[in-house]
Amino acid sequence: MASEIKSDRGIRIAIDRGGTFTDCVGNPGTGKMEDDVLIKLLSVDPQNYDDAPLEGIRRLLSRFSATDIPRGEPLDTSKIESIRMGTTVATNALLERKGEEIAMVVTKGFKDCLEIGNQSRPNIFDLAIRKPDVLYKTVVEIDERVTLEDYAEDPERHATKAQAFDDADANAELVRGLSGEAVRILRRPQEDQIRQRLQAVYDSGLRSIAVCLMHGYTFPHHEALVGKIAKEIGFEHVSLSHELMPMIKLVPRATSACADAYLTPAIRKYIDGFQKGFEGGLGSESVKKESGSKGARCEFMQSDGGLVDVDIFSGLRAILSGPAGGVVGYALTSYDPATKTPVIGFDMGGTSTDVSRYGAGRYDHVFETTTAGVTIQSPQLDINTVAAGGGSRLFFRNGLFVVGPESAGAHPGPACYRKGGPLTITDANLYLGRLLPDFFPKIFGPKENEGLDETASEEAFKELTRTINEEVTKGGGSEMSMDEVAYGFIKIANETMTRPIRSLTEARGHDTSKHRLATFGGAGGQHAVAIAEALGISQILIHRYSSVLSAYGMALADVVDERQEPESRVWKEGDGETVEYLKGKMEELKRKSTATLREQGFGEGQVAFEEYLNMRYRGTESALMVVKPTAEELEKELGGGSQDAFAAMGKAFVKQHEGEFGFTLPDRDIIVDDVRARGIGKTFQGLEKTVDQQLKEVKPKDLGQQEKVYGKRSVYFEGGRFDTSVYKLEDLSVGDRVRGPAIIADGTQTIVVTPEASALLIDTHVVINIGQEGEGSGEKRVTTKEVDPIMLSIFAHRFMAIAEQMGRALQKTSVSTNVKERLDYSCALFDSHGGLVANAPHLPVHLGSMSTCVQKQAAIWKGKLKKGDVLVSNHPMFGGTHLPDITVITPAFAKVAGEEQIVFYVASRAHHADIGGILPGSMPPHSKELFQEGASIETEKLVSEGSFNEKRITELLLDEPARYPECSGTRCLADNLNDLKAQIAANQKGINLISTLIEDYGEEVVQFYMKNIQDNAELSVRNLLKDVSKRVQGRDLSAMDFMDDGSPIKLKVTIDADKGEAVFDFTGTGPEVYGNINAPEAVTYSAIIYCLRCLISEDIPLNQGCLKPIRVVIPPKSFLSPSGTAAVVGGNVLTSQRVTDVVLKAFNACAASQGDCNNLTFGFGGNREGEAAVKGFGYYETIAGGSGAGPDWDGTSGVHTHMTNTRITDAEVFERRYPVVLREFSLREGSHGEGQHRGGDGVVRDIEFRIPVQVSILSERRVYRPYGLEGGGDALCGMNVWVRNVPRLAGGDGDGKGAESRSKELGNGRKGGVEADEERRYINLGGKNTASMQAGERIIVMTPGGGGWGPQGKESESRQHEKSDPKAGWRGGSIASRQAEAEASA
Repeated sequence: MASEIKSDRGIRIAIDRGGTFTDCVGNPGTGKMEDDVLIKLLSVDPQNYDDAPLEGIRRLLSRFSATDIPRGEPLDTSKIESIRMGTTVATNALLERKGEEIAMVVTKGFKDCLEIGNQSRPNIFDLAIRKPDVLYKTVVEIDERVTLEDYAEDPERHATKAQAFDDADANAELVRGLSGEAVRILRRPQEDQIRQRLQAVYDSGLRSIAVCLMHGYTFPHHEALVGKIAKEIGFEHVSLSHELMPMIKLVPRATSACADAYLTPAIRKYIDGFQKGFEGGLGSESVKKESGSKGARCEFMQSDGGLVDVDIFSGLRAILSGPAGGVVGYALTSYDPATKTPVIGFDMGGTSTDVSRYGAGRYDHVFETTTAGVTIQSPQLDINTVAAGGGSRLFFRNGLFVVGPESAGAHPGPACYRKGGPLTITDANLYLGRLLPDFFPKIFGPKENEGLDETASEEAFKELTRTINEEVTKGGGSEMSMDEVAYGFIKIANETMTRPIRSLTEARGHDTSKHRLATFGGAGGQHAVAIAEALGISQILIHRYSSVLSAYGMALADVVDERQEPESRVWKEGDGETVEYLKGKMEELKRKSTATLREQGFGEGQVAFEEYLNMRYRGTESALMVVKPTAEELEKELGGGSQDAFAAMGKAFVKQHEGEFGFTLPDRDIIVDDVRARGIGKTFQGLEKTVDQQLKEVKPKDLGQQEKVYGKRSVYFEGGRFDTSVYKLEDLSVGDRVRGPAIIADGTQTIVVTPEASALLIDTHVVINIGQEGEGSGEKRVTTKEVDPIMLSIFAHRFMAIAEQMGRALQKTSVSTNVKERLDYSCALFDSHGGLVANAPHLPVHLGSMSTCVQKQAAIWKGKLKKGDVLVSNHPMFGGTHLPDITVITPAFAKVAGEEQIVFYVASRAHHADIGGILPGSMPPHSKELFQEGASIETEKLVSEGSFNEKRITELLLDEPARYPECSGTRCLADNLNDLKAQIAANQKGINLISTLIEDYGEEVVQFYMKNIQDNAELSVRNLLKDVSKRVQGRDLSAMDFMDDGSPIKLKVTIDADKGEAVFDFTGTGPEVYGNINAPEAVTYSAIIYCLRCLISEDIPLNQGCLKPIRVVIPPKSFLSPSGTAAVVGGNVLTSQRVTDVVLKAFNACAASQGDCNNLTFGFGGNREGEAAVKGFGYYETIAGGSGAGPDWDGTSGVHTHMTNTRITDAEVFERRYPVVLREFSLREGSHGEGQHRGGDGVVRDIEFRIPVQVSILSERRVYRPYGLEGGGDALCGMNVWVRNVPRLAGGDGDGKGAESRSKELGNGRKGGVEADEERRYINLGGKNTASMQAGERIIVMTPGGGGWGPQGKESESRQHEKSDPKAGWRGGSIASRQAEAEASA
């Protein structure tokens, strides 16, 4: 812990205040590890002390001064050099929703921006949609507005010049923003109006506010004005979004400002109380005091792994304060800068497991994360949390072993905690002998003086094993022993934890096997070897302080000062002017940072910098934070020479983009979005010896059979129980090598060494080396004589993980906004006949329909495909849904009986922004024939034996559609080609992963479990149908609803209760329509699979098996089974929603949701035959509405429902990319259906166009209202309004302003808005229409709400529950919800 900040006082203290324990590491000033004192105490123990960190410091000072300091006496800071702390105060306040009451101040029209968020729902199969509560108590809308003058999709690349705000005229309408972009000021705020509104908030008792105005990241002046007035009024805390994180994106920036305003007062209260316990004060200011008791330096750990002075510690930067210390701890103790072996951190606690990675000597940061349901923008260490820890509960459901995500928590805790708790991973480890009661604190039982209860765990496993064996033997399988059952759950838990580790490393282009695993946290040592083996890692490092590594990390960490400013420059190789300009901006940030660090006592030689540019290709939103290369990187990787390192950042970006996304876009400009400087006040001077140096010097000595053995224990490993030696860590010396099987333990951790591994002691770590034949090697010998439920569960995880990783690869390597940002895609894995095996939970509408496509293509090409071939199709008669959804299919070959055969298929389907047709966006509201909707591909080879067929696909997308009357080819061919290549790459990723699975287990075993995973899903659906039949006493179920044109969808469901089979009969459904709401049969299958999965409400594999017990009857030539030339674009996005409503109505599951996707497209340009091609753009979005209420839940407002879950483009990004002003995006109050449980509200989206464009809307529920059930009220229909400027007629009736929009008129690109000789008309467009809109005209889309449930008057149970449970909105997730939400929203 060597420090360069010299002092004659010496004592250094580092503390991590966790949820259960507070860990303290103290050093008397020598900096030597052997002089450290470690203390672990309960974080909450009110009988003995008020504050755990203060108590820890008192005990350490007592130890170092050899005098007993009484409790309550202020501590003398004159002996302390520094105190460093990580705290969960902010995290807990966020988890429990116990922060400060705040108000949010936002631009008029956006009061609900955080409630709507990105409009996706966290769990696509949960009919009771739960979105996290917002943090503010009230919202103040400010009547001000600015927008960006130019737009990124402009084919002419026009750039408006403007003066900086300070140099411009006081009334200037155009000024230059901080990012260099031209900003148009549409409305200046009125000071007296702001003062009046803020005073009202102040008078209501609120003292903390968050301010976030549109485009405040580049134009902060209006935010600054609000902040100034708020401080004058007397608000104690004001969070301004541009000061916290000046990055584009309104929603994350507003959430960040709210989080800061919500949490900082709670942190300040805590710090003030903490400081009162010291005589001389804390922080760099107190150290400078001339007179009185000298203070001590006190720094807090931030989420980015850097320390910050106590006086400037804020809530926003504190959310991952504790876990960040652990990352710093393992990074600095396990990584060797000389050998550069990267390290994966594995921190397994009671409720969750944190996974991270450290390589290249730098921390990986992310800038947008979700914690406890709150998405914030702030630099944070890239820590992924899995909801699997020691307390994760164990279940046997539908023939599968399931671990978590439910946790037993600290109370009642696992079964062995003597409080009647459920079975958990901790119980499995205890029962198998992997956890030693002797080494566990005796804090259980009524008097809190008993150890773990082994009998309770054993009894619970006896009961569960009996249940499992009853079900397994019914299916003809063999009985399992209790050991096998308990070990099965351990294997499933390990599989659950390796999934995020793989995604963290492999998804970024790193090979897991080339890493070391650094494990810490209470439960890590019991699982480390199995996790390492699953990842191909051969060496594990467990620090001697691994149980207090977060605190130790704080002792080693550096003080950090972060600065960032927005930018918009284009980076061109060899453009000296841009490089010098950006260098100048960087130097200014560094100067400010240096001044702050100097204030904190850091001298000239102690301040270092990491310089970053946030860069992206034009037209994409995937920016990469690129660090200035080191001299070594410049020389080895970037062509070296005499070039300046800063000037090489363009090359560094291209290299990083290639590494992370697998491609580059050489024909596109590189845009610099932000300039960032990370100032580091160096306190860590490096360890005396790194792990690699110690390993070189150590002389290993194998211990004899009985040497230093503390005791023996029967422990279960793969294949049976072994008589296992137990060692106490403190009895072992440096150089001792323990061969497995063995257990090494001390009071805080248990390390399991498997039979084929060995543990070596060095000064700082226990190093576990895994032999060639590890614990996992036995599991690869799998029989196919009978189904092993454990292997079935493992394969369910593996297959799903493959589909998920394909999805990540597609999102990363794609170019278009549709795939990258809106996540409008799906990936799946199929058997050799095209039957669905696993579909990642991307978009429900793709669920069953992709397998229809793969089956058709497999039949067409049977016997004709070769290795390296890739197929492409989008035609509705060949399993397509609508034409913009293009499916790419890749067969995978393996040797079967000596010859190459197709053993499975992988496929990816993505929505392309434009594929030609009569209108931009390829979603024409009035199409009558298929050709009007764009390119249609029945079947084609996209790749032949590895060669991409660009000429043919260009003909299909660009030339062929233009041959039809009034039609154009695709308007964005380059994006189409790039996204198709991304789909090919995603498929290849899937094939590589399955090939690895086949290498591990053999082709026969993989095929066997592919089939059995389908049988398992079939069993789940049969059980559901039997339950439903019992519930409705054998009656047939029926329902009917109508499309807006009056076409009926009629359904009768007949269930055979004995077999668990059902017939879904759509006889009576309307005929094919001369319009575009016709839905290919595949769409109905998707809707049925989705509804069944929602009704089962358990996590079952989604595959072909779900449909085996179902017979679907669709009348031919009805609009659910149309002819090959019928228009279908609305079938996928509108009819699919109505089919879902009808199925759920038949099962009486919930009231109708908005029943619509509200598809809006606009753009211009194209290449109609016989006309000159016009360069243009196309934009497509779907808009949220209200969800339906159910038997015990209220509907949710402003959310996507049922068959879609795509995100909305952030308001600021929307205006940067397109020539629009988003006037309003808010909830449509009063649009829900009333009832005991009320439905959700729809939204109002008001868009003004700044140039002439063609605008199209394709929507439903504009005639028939979303119905309520069981006496609940119907919701309001939607409405689409064109606000049109028309010539004023003599004797006209004024401007005819209607009440449809609450938006006030704004200026636009045209001077003065409406011309004097024009008037404004409000015209109802109906549900499906297209219009040529002029500059200054608007479309207002008002979406439908959701129906209510039950008669009005009774209080809603869900509202009662929400009052009592602050976590109800996001299901009590820990920091873990981040991973779950990322998966679900994909």
